[in-house]
Amino acid sequence: MATFQRHRLTPWILLAPQLAVIAVFFFWPAAQAIVQAFYIEDPFGLGHEFVWFENFARIFTSFEYLRALGVTALFSVSVAVGAMSLALLLAVQADRVIHGAHSYKTLLIWPYAVAPAVAGVLWMFMFDPNLGLLSAGLENLGIGWNHRVNGGQAMLLVILASIWKQMSYNFVFFLAGLQSIPKSLLEAAAIDGAGPWRRFWTVTFPLLSPTSFFLLVMNSVYVFFETFGTIDATTGGGPGGATRTLVYKVYEDGFEGYDLGSSAAQSVILLILVGLLTLLQFRYIERKVQY
Repeated sequence: MATFQRHRLTPWILLAPQLAVIAVFFFWPAAQAIVQAFYIEDPFGLGHEFVWFENFARIFTSFEYLRALGVTALFSVSVAVGAMSLALLLAVQADRVIHGAHSYKTLLIWPYAVAPAVAGVLWMFMFDPNLGLLSAGLENLGIGWNHRVNGGQAMLLVILASIWKQMSYNFVFFLAGLQSIPKSLLEAAAIDGAGPWRRFWTVTFPLLSPTSFFLLVMNSVYVFFETFGTIDATTGGGPGGATRTLVYKVYEDGFEGYDLGSSAAQSVILLILVGLLTLLQFRYIERKVQY
């Protein structure tokens, strides 16, 4: 009996370090944010006042917050669609390569090892209005580039940087999914007269639907949370709030504006939005996944 109980507790013992890390760095800060969302606090911890839902009311009547919500929607859709589409295209091409395949795959995976802030700095320098190689090329084509004053160009810059950073992650999974598809199915479709384009949409892509669904969920989480470093290093939310996403506004209000109650309330709303988005994806999109 003692031996049975020891083995039954073994998984929990092995999981204990990871559970402790999650509790300390996720659940405890999340609980603190929920509590702080109902208070107006002094930034130096000298006092606080319980205000019920006043912080949430101020958020939903704030033009800047609603603007940040719209910026986040545009940014998230653009990055998720762009990163997944480009990764799928590259994975299809890499899967066909015979000579030097490992070299191509390694080069395409490398960007994922770059930190988001570093990725932002790289793209900022490439598009620097005075020193950037890409901005100079655009100038030669008659296209003026200055993302420091042009909000549309700033948004395009952070979208490109975020897509480049996340593309490698998607590429790994799409390539693994492509290599797991039985070649006999594609050969049978070819014998039936299906061309490359038709084989892709009727055979390959449906079999990639589980991978695509997984990446859709992961890219949604990435866009909402992990792009903060890229935006901060590239545009700092500017110009004029053109690239200020919800997660960046949480940072601005909390660490620059010292409005801890509003910042906590925004983080709670952001967590709820991501949870609802993930729930909707599992509720409606997963139905079309073919396992």
